[in-house]
Amino acid sequence: MSDKVTLRGLQRMKDQGRKIVGVVAWDFQIARIVDRAGVDLVSVGDTVGVNLWGHDNPFEVTMDQMVTVARAVRRGVDRALVSVDFPFGPLQEGTAAAVRAAVRFVKESGADMVKLDAAADFPEAVEAITRAGIPVFAQFGITPQTALRYGVEYSAVPASADQVPVEMRDAMVAQAKRLEAAGAALLNFTNSGPVVGAAVAEAVTVPVLGGFGGGPWLDGRMRMAHAAIGYAASALDDPPDTYAHVARIAFEAISAYARDVRAARQVAGGVPVPPAT
Repeated sequence: MSDKVTLRGLQRMKDQGRKIVGVVAWDFQIARIVDRAGVDLVSVGDTVGVNLWGHDNPFEVTMDQMVTVARAVRRGVDRALVSVDFPFGPLQEGTAAAVRAAVRFVKESGADMVKLDAAADFPEAVEAITRAGIPVFAQFGITPQTALRYGVEYSAVPASADQVPVEMRDAMVAQAKRLEAAGAALLNFTNSGPVVGAAVAEAVTVPVLGGFGGGPWLDGRMRMAHAAIGYAASALDDPPDTYAHVARIAFEAISAYARDVRAARQVAGGVPVPPAT
């Protein structure tokens, strides 16, 4: 797991039928852990606003905040590729603004590529950023920034029923081909479903990954690291179907710490306190 991951390497994985492992991370410590676990791609998601900072919607996150989060993740990753999400705004403001944002991300955070939500609506921006020498991870489908267009409230994303309708297969294939032609290095097809997702992955030569609504029909998967480990406080009330239950472990640890403090006992891992004389 020591070899540095490259875009060419990800392309070979698609060509050879090997699945690409991607995670979403927002901090240095998680970035270190997932990199050591051998994932291929670490995506710094603008979902940090809703899932880590308690924002009501993903549109509140700013460029400055994303640069700060991306810097932290970049410091934690040695092997995997690092992608950083555009927040809502720069892409919608036009191609010039999008290129400036991409350049800023690369210069100030050290990211390897940028991820553009609703990228299919802005192929000229994908092309311009690629022409500037910055790889693009292009997201399309039912995404946080396009959910309302499909009649899905953001609060309902993700839900298993929110797959791209099968009748939109040709439209999604066309979007994927348009993004590939514009120069996108990777595609992120959100809420793809097994029918439309498989058709898209077959239709383009670049790797197609998916988070919510993804599956083995794509070239790889994306998953929030915090979701995979059951980190959210809500997991205390609703036991998660995850690989771990970190929320419960953290709750029990902090509860034990509180009991020790209140009982005037030694704190685990703390500076040893000499016994009273």
